[in-house]
Amino acid sequence: MPACLIIHGFTGGPYEVEPLADYIREHTEWEVVTPRLSGHGLEDGTKLDLEDISYKDWMKDAEEAYFSLKKRHEKIYLIGFSMGGMIATFLAAKYTCEKLILLSASRKYISIPRISVDLLGFAQKAMRKKLKEDRLYKHYKSKYGYVPFKAIREFLKCMKYTKPYLRKIHCPVFIAQGMQDGIVPYKTVHYLDKEIPVESEVIYFHDSKHLICLGEDKDVVIEAVYQFLIKKESAHYQSSSE
Repeated sequence: MPACLIIHGFTGGPYEVEPLADYIREHTEWEVVTPRLSGHGLEDGTKLDLEDISYKDWMKDAEEAYFSLKKRHEKIYLIGFSMGGMIATFLAAKYTCEKLILLSASRKYISIPRISVDLLGFAQKAMRKKLKEDRLYKHYKSKYGYVPFKAIREFLKCMKYTKPYLRKIHCPVFIAQGMQDGIVPYKTVHYLDKEIPVESEVIYFHDSKHLICLGEDKDVVIEAVYQFLIKKESAHYQSSSE
């Protein structure tokens, strides 16, 4: 029986991918694990403790979760959101992996124009007294004041360390990217697709922002991921993974 390891993003937590994890659990008998990376906080992403955390701690957390699953399962599906996508890439390249799914993977990051649009949207909702209902606003607000500069530097180190592993991927790959993403620009997919040596299945979601498993397109995103996971691959991929 396969298992899924789903890795959340920088300053986030398992809540970012929990709808996807729950869906897979409901529709399969697979073991699904969503580890919390060192220094990351509660279910809503608050109360971070990243001051003394290194990117190596995050890599170690992911490896330990991978090896724990590998003791019980021959086939491992790796799914990573944002920074977790790059960490999942590292695991897929260094160890065995049946399939790799990258959700808003942070190969490139911080789309200033997109963030400006988000801020304008926040202002408009504030005027209509609907800002407190906006999930993206709550996400940004929860991060304010919790992220030390040192942690951002460790995030950048993590991106630098994991980037070369993109060229070492040889399993089937699915890439999902929101067109309205204010953190990872949608053009990031071009770099991912160019650097990964196998042909990737790519889907853009027009209404999705960065939190692709929590946004307006989440049901469509989750179903697309699930269909990719259960799809039988070609003989070329099967022989490559043996």
